[in-house]
Amino acid sequence: MQARYRVFVGCLAFFACRPALRAQSASVADSSPFRRLDLPAPNEQRTGAGRPGPRYWQQRVDYRITASLDSSKNELRGHETIRYSNRSPDALPYLWLFVEQNICAPNSITNVLNQPPLVFGDISFDFSCGGFTGRPTMESAKVNGVDAKRTNYGTTMRVDLPKPLAPGATVELEFTWHFTVPEQGVGRMGRDGALVEMAQWYPRMVVYDDVRGWNHEPYIGAGEFYLEYGNFDVELTVPASYIVAATGELRNPTVVLTVAEQKLLALAHTTDSAVSIIPREQAGDPRWTRPGHHPFTWHFTAANVRDFAWAAAPNWIWEASNVNGILIETLYRPSADKWPEAHRMARGAIKYFSDQWYPYPYSHATTVEGPVQGMEYPMLTFVPNNSSRETQQWDLAHEFGHEWFPMIVGSNERLYPWMDEGFNTFIDLHNAAEYFKGTPYGDTIEVNPLHLAAEHTKPGQEQPLITNPTEVRDLMWVGYEKPALMLQTLRFEVLGEERFDAAFRDYIRTWAFKHPTPADFFRLMRDASGMDLDWFWRDWVFTTARLDQAVDSVTTDSAGHAVIHLSNRGTMTMPAELRITYDDGLSDTVRLPVEMWNLGKVFVYHVPTAKRVRKVEVDPRRVLPDYNRTNNAWERR
Repeated sequence: MQARYRVFVGCLAFFACRPALRAQSASVADSSPFRRLDLPAPNEQRTGAGRPGPRYWQQRVDYRITASLDSSKNELRGHETIRYSNRSPDALPYLWLFVEQNICAPNSITNVLNQPPLVFGDISFDFSCGGFTGRPTMESAKVNGVDAKRTNYGTTMRVDLPKPLAPGATVELEFTWHFTVPEQGVGRMGRDGALVEMAQWYPRMVVYDDVRGWNHEPYIGAGEFYLEYGNFDVELTVPASYIVAATGELRNPTVVLTVAEQKLLALAHTTDSAVSIIPREQAGDPRWTRPGHHPFTWHFTAANVRDFAWAAAPNWIWEASNVNGILIETLYRPSADKWPEAHRMARGAIKYFSDQWYPYPYSHATTVEGPVQGMEYPMLTFVPNNSSRETQQWDLAHEFGHEWFPMIVGSNERLYPWMDEGFNTFIDLHNAAEYFKGTPYGDTIEVNPLHLAAEHTKPGQEQPLITNPTEVRDLMWVGYEKPALMLQTLRFEVLGEERFDAAFRDYIRTWAFKHPTPADFFRLMRDASGMDLDWFWRDWVFTTARLDQAVDSVTTDSAGHAVIHLSNRGTMTMPAELRITYDDGLSDTVRLPVEMWNLGKVFVYHVPTAKRVRKVEVDPRRVLPDYNRTNNAWERR
C-alpha cells in the first residue's frame, strides 16, 4: 500500500508518466491468465451461478409412433403423431425437424464428400453410408390434420405453420414415411443379416432454446444429437421370430413373450445373478422363444426421454438381472465370443455410475450386440463383439455412461462433444480401473489420456475443445481424451476430489433433463466449488495452451535459506508441486496454488528451513501435461 502511494504521488509531480503507467497497466491486464472469460450475460433463464433461472423454459415433445419391419425387403414403414408444446415466450411461425435418414441420399453432404472413417484406437468408425444411397419417402405430412407446407434441406425439414404457434400453445404434426434400412447407416444404425439396429429412424423435433433459437445444424456424421424431452408411445410390428429390445417399458409381455420367458423375467427382477431368459441352446429356435407364428406388435412406452431406439433379431441369447431395482439386460448372438462376460460388465458400469455420480433414473439398462461400433440411446445401447476383454468392457461401459451424458444431462452434443463424450470418458476411466483392478491394464488405464497428450498436442495441429466436431481433425483427442484429462486434472490437481465431486454431482443434479451450455457448466463449477476457474477453462477449452513449468535456479538468501526460482515458460497456467531433496537425503513436497502466478510468469519460493538443498523437481509425480521436462529439475553439482 505504501509503495503504491509513493508511485501515485510521483505521477502527480511528473504528469508525463501517466500515459506510460496507463499503457503498462492495460498491457498487464490484457495478458493476465486470470482475466474473466467473455461469457453470455446472466439472465432470468440462466443465472450467474450456472443454474436455471426463475424463467428458464424448454420445449416439450411427445411422440406416438407405429411402425412395421419387412425383413424380406429390409424396409421400415412408420406413422407418427407429434404433439409439440411451445413453452417459450416466442410465437413460432415454423417448426424444424431432423429427417436424418436423408444422410444417405445421393446428393447428401455425407455421400458427396465421402468422408474417411474416424479411427479411435483399434476401432474404426465409418461415418459414411457404406456405399448405400437412398432417402426416406415421405408419404404425407400434416399440421393439425391439414397437409403441411414443408421444405427439406438435407437432414433437416422446415414445416411452415398456418399461423404462428403462440406461447403456451400446442400443435400436432403427423408424418407417414418408409425407407430401406441400410446395411451401414453412418456407423449408428443398420443391419447385419436378420439383425436390425434402428436409430434416427423417425422425424424428430429440433431443439428450440433460449440460447440459439432453432438448433438445426445438419447431421453429417461426426456431430451427434441434441433433442427435446418428452413421452413416447411406440408400437413395433416385426416378423414372428424376432425378439425386440427398445427404449421404454414393454407394455404387452403376455402377448409377445412365452409364459416361460415371462416367469424368467419376473425372476430376473429379484436377483443379482444373470438369469437366462433365452439360453444359448434355445437362441434362434422359435419353438422355444416365440409364442406364435404370426407377426407380433411390441408395445413400449417411455416417459421424459429425449429419443427412442430399438433393435430386433431372431437369434439372441438374452440375459437379465437386477441392480438396485434396475433391470440389466444383455442380448447377443451365439457367435459373439466376448459377450458371455458382458452381463457382469453391464452390471458393474450401471452400479458404479449410479453410486458415484447420479442414480440411474430408468427402469432398465439394456445393451445389444450387433454391427454398430458403439452407440447410445435412452435405456438402450448398441455395442459390437470386440477384439479383447478390455475393449469389450470399455465399449460397453462407455455407451452406458452416455445414459448420464447426454441422456440425463441434455447438452448440445452436436456442437460440444467435450460435454458429452469427454465427460463420459472421464467417468469411464475409474470404472474401467476398478473392473480390471490388479491387472496391468486396470492399474494404468486412468493415466492413458495423459500419456496421449504428447502425441496429440503438437503446435499447429491441435484444435481447441470448443471447435465444432464436424471441423475437428482429431476427434478422439478433442472430443474424448483431452476433456477427460481436463476433468482429471481439475479433480486431482486443482480442486481435490471432495471439492470437485460435490460440484460435479451438483452440476448433474441441477441440469438433469435440461439443456446446459458451456457457460452454465463453468459458472456452476465456480459457484459450487468456491474457486474462480476462468483461467482453467480458457486454457483447456478455448485455446491449445501448452504447459511448461521450469526450475530456473536455486540461490541462497542472507539467512542461509534456499530460494527456488520458478517460471511458467509455456502458455498454460497450472498450480505447481515441488519435491525438495536435502543433503541429508530427506525430502519435502510443497504444493503451490495457482495464485503463485498472480504477478506474472516467475515465482520465487523461499524454503522455510536452513537445510541445504540438493535437488528440486517440479511436477515430480508427472501428473501434468508438461511438454518439456528437460527443465523440470535442478540439482546441485
